[in-house]
Amino acid sequence: MTPLLQVKDIAKFYGNRIGCTDVSFDLYPGEVMGIVGESGSGKSTLLNCLAGHLAPDAGQVFFDTREAGLKDTVTMSEPERRMLGRTDWAFVHQHARDGLRMGVSAGGNVGERLMAVGARHYGDIRAQAVDWLDRVEISEDRVDDRPSAFSGGMQQRLQIARNLVTGPRLVFMDEPTGGLDVSVQARLLDLLRGLVRQMGLSAIIVTHDLAVVRLLADRLMVMKDGNVVETGLTDQVLDDPQHGYTQLLVSSVLQV
Repeated sequence: MTPLLQVKDIAKFYGNRIGCTDVSFDLYPGEVMGIVGESGSGKSTLLNCLAGHLAPDAGQVFFDTREAGLKDTVTMSEPERRMLGRTDWAFVHQHARDGLRMGVSAGGNVGERLMAVGARHYGDIRAQAVDWLDRVEISEDRVDDRPSAFSGGMQQRLQIARNLVTGPRLVFMDEPTGGLDVSVQARLLDLLRGLVRQMGLSAIIVTHDLAVVRLLADRLMVMKDGNVVETGLTDQVLDDPQHGYTQLLVSSVLQV
C-alpha cells in the first residue's frame, strides 16, 4: 500500500535552537498518528512543517495526490499547497477562533470551505452546512448564529465541521481538546473518534494529553528536545515504554 504521507528527515531550526530534527515516518490511509511531548519538545513545530505553515530547513514531505501520486509538498507551488489545504488537507487549531471566521455565521463558516472548492448553489451549500452542524451536534436553529455566541466546545465542533465538509483525506490537529473542560473534552473526543472512523480519515494529532492519543491514535511518536525518542503502536508505547523520557511521561500521568 502506498503511504498517504511520507516524511523524510524533516528539520527546523530557530537560530541555534532545534525546533525539530531528522524526523521521518510513513502515514497510511485511515491511520491516526499521535505526537506527544512536553512544551518545547518540537511537536507543534513538526506539525506546522508538515501542514505547510512553516518552511522546514531540510527534508521532504511527500503526499499521495489524487492527480500525480506522491509529490513533495515542501517544493510544491503556493497555489498547489493552498488548494490541498482546501480539499485533501484540513487543520484543526487548538483555539477554535484561529480556525473560524468569527464575523460570519456558523452556516457561513461551513459553506465558505465548500465555496472555496467551487460550490455555488446557495440551497445546496446551506443544506450541507446544516447536515454538518447536525453531525457535530449543533442544532439547525443555530445555523445563522455567529461563533462568538457559542461556547468553547461548540466553537471547536464548528471548526471541525468547517474542516471536514469537503471530505479531506488528512487532518492535522494541534491540541484539539486543549483549554476545554474535562466533560467537554470527553464529548469532543467521542465525536472525533466517530468521525475519523466513519470517514476513514488519516490524522496527525499533536497533544500533551496521553488520554487523547490513547483514545484516538493507532501509532504514537514521542518527542523530546526536537528529536523523536520513541515510536510504536500506541498501546505498546504507553503500556511498556522503553525510553526513559517516555517512562517519565507515562508515570507522571499515573501519579496524578
